[in-house]
Amino acid sequence: MNHTSHTTAAGPGIDFVEAVARLSGGRVLLVGDLMLDETIRGAAERLSPDAPVPVLAIDGEEAIDRRPGGTGNVAACLRGLEMEVAVVGLVGDDDAGRHLTAELEANGCEVGGVVVDASRPTTVKRSLVGLAQHRHPQKMFRLDVESRRPADDAIVGRLLEAIDARLDGVDCVCLEDYDKGACTEPLCRALVQRCRERDLPLLVDPASISDYARYAGATLITPNRTEAERAMDRPGGLRTDLEAAVDIATGLRSRHDFDAVVLTLDRDGAMLATEDGCIHLPTEAKSVYDVTGAGDMVLAALAAAWSHGLRGVEGVRLANLAAGIEVELIGAQPVPLPELRRAALHASAAGIGKTRRLAHLLLELEVLRSDGRRIVLTNGCFDVIHAGHVAYLKEAKQQGDVLVVGINADASVRALKGPERPIFNEAERLEVLAELESIDYLVVFGEETAADLIEAIHPDVYVKGGDYHPEAITEHPLLERLGIDIRILAHRPGLGSTAIIDRLRTP
Repeated sequence: MNHTSHTTAAGPGIDFVEAVARLSGGRVLLVGDLMLDETIRGAAERLSPDAPVPVLAIDGEEAIDRRPGGTGNVAACLRGLEMEVAVVGLVGDDDAGRHLTAELEANGCEVGGVVVDASRPTTVKRSLVGLAQHRHPQKMFRLDVESRRPADDAIVGRLLEAIDARLDGVDCVCLEDYDKGACTEPLCRALVQRCRERDLPLLVDPASISDYARYAGATLITPNRTEAERAMDRPGGLRTDLEAAVDIATGLRSRHDFDAVVLTLDRDGAMLATEDGCIHLPTEAKSVYDVTGAGDMVLAALAAAWSHGLRGVEGVRLANLAAGIEVELIGAQPVPLPELRRAALHASAAGIGKTRRLAHLLLELEVLRSDGRRIVLTNGCFDVIHAGHVAYLKEAKQQGDVLVVGINADASVRALKGPERPIFNEAERLEVLAELESIDYLVVFGEETAADLIEAIHPDVYVKGGDYHPEAITEHPLLERLGIDIRILAHRPGLGSTAIIDRLRTP
């Protein structure tokens, strides 16, 4: 059995950071148990006079927060990752069901597949949260309004009709089962068959049940520790022993013909079981504020990954990163795609040092722009670094928040300066420039002009050094068209690289 550890290295042929950059878009069909999460907040300053219980005093409707939960929260997570989402599930013929459906639609989900079952209430999880003596709020009580009765054949038929009407054109199907009645065994088996026939990936977040036979043949299943232990009748087996996790993950996969099992292990990361064996993927240590919604975020991130061909180890890496962000948030909140990209950068070797490939650089600059940072770009050969370069780059950095320096590749230096240049190759020039405090990022470009680099980076400010007018810059028409601020900085006479080289060569 292959039981190895994987942390930051990308899989064969996969650039993880660039793959995360391509995640935007894609369409998911999401099937499962819909719920309305309702939180009522107030002051709990006194006990009831007629019973030894606290009284929760609320200040009108603004004290009540209502948002989609269960499968609805998975939908919100998918929308946060900029996926198109079609939802199929059950609600009752009541105010909660209408509010839930409206909230999903307002979040950009397609809700024509939400079936109204007048024989059951919409599932509502109502939490009462009290604040006493101006201290931290505490959950006092939770009231669940629900029916766990499995949907009858007629309702299952309507759900399957809704599924059939939406399968064409989706990249991935997700099943979120909370054992509230929508995900009956006939529905699950029919969904597996339909996905197999269309070669669509089906990702399942299972209910806490003792038998996963209803999901048999699904592409991937994502139980947590407790769920997996129950499904394999191995209580407590994963708490301290990763070998037990390997046995359970591989056992689940072979027993139910799953292509893959992603066994989430809380602080221990995740265990991925495929036909090639088992791989343990540790996770970064996090300050855990609230684990609410972490499992929903894992399913959403896996769906985004699978929809874009980022499968196996790299898909689980993405889900690990998403869950790590989620647990640092209070309550169930979608993780925005830019935050996930930022986490991918920090987790990758691409985030070490100053030199970047252009694709990685563009991704980092996107994140920095979302934080309101102004990007400054300059470029040059920077052959034979001297005091003039140092002063110029220091002043360039002062024109904004982040300084990117484009370095001509050796071939383009030769084309510009002649066959005897550069004196120092690009690796040596990068090594010297990387030590300058003023520079944030370095990128090599092979063209003789910086036009392609400018268009790709689209800086807020473009800087050149010299004693000429902006109109004399080769790329000036492009800079004008893009609306980029052009600044010419002071030039130190006698400190050009060519002049220094000539001085050195003069006997």
